[in-house]
Amino acid sequence: MFKNYFKTTFRNLWKNKGYSFLNIGGLAIGIACAGLIFLWVEDELTFNHYFSNRDNLYKVKDRQTYDGTTFTFDATPGPFAAGIKSEMPGIKNTARTTWGNSVLFSLDDKTIYQQGLYVDSPFLKMFQLQFVKGNATNAFSQLHSIVVSKKMANNFFGTTNVIGKTLKVDNKDEYIISGVIKDLPENVSFKFDWLSPFKIYEDQNQWLQYWGNNGVVTYVETQPNTNVEQINKKLYGYIQTKQKETNAKMSIYPMNRWRMYDSFENGKEIAGRIKYVNLFSLIAWIILIIACINFMNLSTARSEQRAREVGVRKVLGAGKSKLISQFIGESIFTSVLAAILAVGIIYLSLPAFNSLVEKQLSVNVANPYHIGALLLIALICGLVAGSYPAFYLSSFNPVYVLKGIKIKTGGSAGLIRKGLVVLQFSISVVLIISTIIIYQQITHVKDRELGYNKQNLVYMYMQGKMRQHFNVIKNDLQSTGVIENAALSNSQVLQLGSNTGDFTWEGKDPSKQVLITVEGVSPEYTATMGMHLKDGRNFYPDGKTDSSNVIINESLAKILKKKNVLGTIVTQGNTNYTIVGVVKDFVYNNMYASAAPLILFSDTSNCNVLSIRIKAGAQLPAALSKIEAVIKNDNPGYPFDYSFVDQQFDKLFKTETLIGKLASVFSILAIFISCLGLFGLAAYTAEKRIKEIGIRKVLGASVKGLASLLSKEFLLLVAISCLIAFPVALWMMYDWLNGYAYRVKISWTVFALAGVLALLIALLTVSFQAIKAAIANPVKSLRSE
Repeated sequence: MFKNYFKTTFRNLWKNKGYSFLNIGGLAIGIACAGLIFLWVEDELTFNHYFSNRDNLYKVKDRQTYDGTTFTFDATPGPFAAGIKSEMPGIKNTARTTWGNSVLFSLDDKTIYQQGLYVDSPFLKMFQLQFVKGNATNAFSQLHSIVVSKKMANNFFGTTNVIGKTLKVDNKDEYIISGVIKDLPENVSFKFDWLSPFKIYEDQNQWLQYWGNNGVVTYVETQPNTNVEQINKKLYGYIQTKQKETNAKMSIYPMNRWRMYDSFENGKEIAGRIKYVNLFSLIAWIILIIACINFMNLSTARSEQRAREVGVRKVLGAGKSKLISQFIGESIFTSVLAAILAVGIIYLSLPAFNSLVEKQLSVNVANPYHIGALLLIALICGLVAGSYPAFYLSSFNPVYVLKGIKIKTGGSAGLIRKGLVVLQFSISVVLIISTIIIYQQITHVKDRELGYNKQNLVYMYMQGKMRQHFNVIKNDLQSTGVIENAALSNSQVLQLGSNTGDFTWEGKDPSKQVLITVEGVSPEYTATMGMHLKDGRNFYPDGKTDSSNVIINESLAKILKKKNVLGTIVTQGNTNYTIVGVVKDFVYNNMYASAAPLILFSDTSNCNVLSIRIKAGAQLPAALSKIEAVIKNDNPGYPFDYSFVDQQFDKLFKTETLIGKLASVFSILAIFISCLGLFGLAAYTAEKRIKEIGIRKVLGASVKGLASLLSKEFLLLVAISCLIAFPVALWMMYDWLNGYAYRVKISWTVFALAGVLALLIALLTVSFQAIKAAIANPVKSLRSE
């Protein structure tokens, strides 16, 4: 029986090659799209699964409330890790790390900047790093020791047999390699090629010994089955037992939520990346549904060709259940063929998809999870796509069929087909509108007035004695003729990292604290950045003259609530500072928010960044070459390592840009799959009405009139789709935009554009078949009459 069913299925597919191609091709594209999305989803959901004990690993969160708003940070005090390790039951290990350090390593003539961390020794065991050479127990037995990745070991030595060998760090100290670890996969939260004892960093930064200074990341490993809620209750007021004045409220945050949920608003966790994972999972299933709709429509539309077969089978004793199982079996067989073809499509498109999502995804047909997922998708598609056609075809009355009475394929079947087309295009139009609005939002934020000029602005992290030799470097840069100015700052302008609530001033409500960003800069800073002073003056060229003066931004000036803030004294601890200038607000940290209160100090003692303004109109390659020559001459022994601010600015929108790209790609594919079905239905409609068209043509109907006659029904369906899609898309995009403080307004033109685009695409799809039928020779179509 199954052999007979297989032969019947294969013959039916071969007999109707065109429709089989549309069915299998549409399903294959749908399954391939879903497969690519699910590979991305799998990579996201398995983030940090490399760490086998991830269920017991946590990061310490610091919540601080200022003026009624709670901010959430990862920064903790230096003594915090040791304190909770000794005083908190249930905590097995703690470890501090830096935020990430790009350090110059040298071996003979080879010099390479490598990214790494200074960590406490328990970090190696807590995260169960896999040692290729050496071990976690003895890795930090010496102060100037270093654990390197396999990649870094091979970069310098060409081998992993490097235990006991040395690398020079920052052209100063020799570090002994004490271990080699396996390279971490891409889907983990850590990015480092080396690890060194935290004690080195601690000895260089004495502020780490104070409980009131938050500047390092603390990780915690709990004992198995520990009550985390109890730990967090004890941590809540723990800092206040060490320093009463501090505002910090601590808690531990599980590794399993770092990737998907590590977003906070007013102290409460909100949906982070998980909302995009859910969104694209939904899109994957929607695309599969659209592909399945094509199968349903084409199968029911061509039901007349299977009617006699159904009649004969019923007369010979086939029950309805057997017919249903046969047709569903055919559908599953078709779906399996589509799944096999989809695997080929996935393999071909995976390099381009990886480039789009900036991942290294791979599909492994030997992986039981991947095979199981593919078979499950094929089975679901087969059941969903074949269910309605199976019940519809099996319901034919054999008496009518065998008497030659024509089966009416209109009525409920036609209505359902039309409803499915409307559903297809409604989804497609929603995707089109969403894509346009996402693109508008990204462009809107990127084009906003930042308060500084990000173009032709280069920055580099200082190495060696660049800070001490800054004036010489600046003069030499300006003497090249292509550099307008240069300045020092603690942080690069897009990400200002230090803030405090310790400032007071006359008239300030003592019960309220205001979180203020603080930044040490050289006098050239505002000019180099292209910022504008609203009131007062800039710092004098000799920065020491302004050691007790500050420049604030407009946001802080508004909080001070004074008509003229110049000359106002702001106090931190026992130190008074006089406001000598007000700079216009500029955007930093959160590109979607308004500028936060800011104070600039004329203090370069902790500056880590050199910013260089290239003159407008200068040739960038030539300018960079001249900058490199100056830097290497005035700070020998260090490679020229730089970044452009505008490129870093674009990276801040990495997630939104990815969403926009994925939405655009999958909306195009959704439209394409929908059009495959529409193309097949239009061909069937034209074929079904071929004699009617012949008669109309003989009676004088024009090609234009006939094409219009065949097209208008489908265009009406697409128009109905637009009316359904518009309010759905409006609701979805309004909800999405509400997550951004600085957002674009939704315009009616977006809906008009999407509607026109959908109608044009449908018209192009249908008109090909309509015109083909309209220009056909009526003699051939009427010959059998």
